[in-house]
Amino acid sequence: MSSAEPTEQTGPAPRPHPGRTLRPDPAPAPVPGLAESAGRIADGATTSTALVADALARIEATQSTLNAFRHVRAEAALAEAAEADRRLAAGERLPLLGVPVAVKDDTDVAGLPTHFGCDGERPPATADSEAVRRLRAAGAIVVGKANSCELGQWPFTEGPAFGATRNPWNPAHTPGGSSGGSAAAVAAGLVPAALGSDGAGSVRIPAAWTHLVGIKPQRGRISVHPHHDAFQGLTVNGPLARTVADAALLLDAAAGAHPEDLHRPPAVRAAEAARRDPGRLRIALAWRPPLTLTRAAPDPEVRRAVTELAEALARLGHHVEEARPRYGLIGLAFVPRATAGIAEFAARHPQPALLDPRTRSAQRTGTRLGGRAVRAARAREVRQHRRIGALFDAAGFDVLLTPTTAAPPPRIGRFDDLSAWRTDLAMAAACPYAWPWNVLGWPGVNVPAGFTSTGLPVGAQLLGPSRSEARLIALAAQLEDDRRWYEHRPPA
Repeated sequence: MSSAEPTEQTGPAPRPHPGRTLRPDPAPAPVPGLAESAGRIADGATTSTALVADALARIEATQSTLNAFRHVRAEAALAEAAEADRRLAAGERLPLLGVPVAVKDDTDVAGLPTHFGCDGERPPATADSEAVRRLRAAGAIVVGKANSCELGQWPFTEGPAFGATRNPWNPAHTPGGSSGGSAAAVAAGLVPAALGSDGAGSVRIPAAWTHLVGIKPQRGRISVHPHHDAFQGLTVNGPLARTVADAALLLDAAAGAHPEDLHRPPAVRAAEAARRDPGRLRIALAWRPPLTLTRAAPDPEVRRAVTELAEALARLGHHVEEARPRYGLIGLAFVPRATAGIAEFAARHPQPALLDPRTRSAQRTGTRLGGRAVRAARAREVRQHRRIGALFDAAGFDVLLTPTTAAPPPRIGRFDDLSAWRTDLAMAAACPYAWPWNVLGWPGVNVPAGFTSTGLPVGAQLLGPSRSEARLIALAAQLEDDRRWYEHRPPA
């Protein structure tokens, strides 16, 4: 590798050069997808060593421009690839044996610090998180940890600890957040798939803004251990990939509970669902988001793109009609849980003065709203299930379709120097649709909806009731067969 700053097993990824023109380097040949990579390795058409080395070279070539990674495991990943090749030669087969993937910077990987987007020094994790353990058990090789904004709070991936992660479709814009590094890495073809986490849309929002499939699974589907109930039950782990089949394959590999997990939904065969006909479904199209203080409405280009996607669903034989979910005052349940979660994570930081002032503001709010307010918010979840679930149970809809975001991806720096309150207002205006499904704990899938007139990606959500991943994945796969969004890649 040619970077002046090496990427060792426990070393940070190179920082972007401040004087360099922020455009992606010329792109090499497209990286194969997750399933294709696994198949080519198993068939002997390539080796794990070749695919991992290629991923590391792509990461290094784009780190000064896209800045997708916080840490890169160059030496360790290559050693693991060589071992995978030995296992393959001996006849061993696993779903992802030898395939490179990335995980988010909130995820423990043994030997690397878990900064979760924060500045300052952290000790290396002593063990893998359960999700990483399961990915390794499936044979995957974690090449690095992708950038996240500080404690995963915002729909942009920027901060003093690592700079700005940029959108491969237009590096003047954010890839979204908080799983922005994972999304940028997959969209740019650095890795075939990546794991993110979603506490208020943090998988679905960056998937929408980078033209990817992003699955927010049912709460508990993928373990968040060593946390037993991350962000008061709001946050789940989920995959980002170019295709539904690849996202489903990563979901199957990472899914499963740790013995200490609170939430244990029955198993789902996501990859099998991606090959299944969804049947004829009743789909509710909702434009009005939950109540916010911003009177958010979709940008005309977002509305156009989602309308075209709804028309495609109707053409495929589904019944699509506009409807209005009864969200109620669900924000009163979200805010205490979200800010209490931030307070819990912020309290573990060894150097709290390094935290963003907006984080410290959220920490104070979360500390005040902890205890009784959080317990009351969580107690309301059963009633919220009944009220919003009436769309499926009483009204008879199978799927809810909404924009994933109200706006296209903002420019880098759009949220700089805003107070905590104004940042929250700006976020609520841009991203009012995703977070209610985190309160409910139910699954959702972002699918690419198209592009603005300036070439920026936008997305749509397929949302369902409890444990409905199989239906959502089957519908997304049918839509993908029709729309073929995977054929569109960022400009070189």
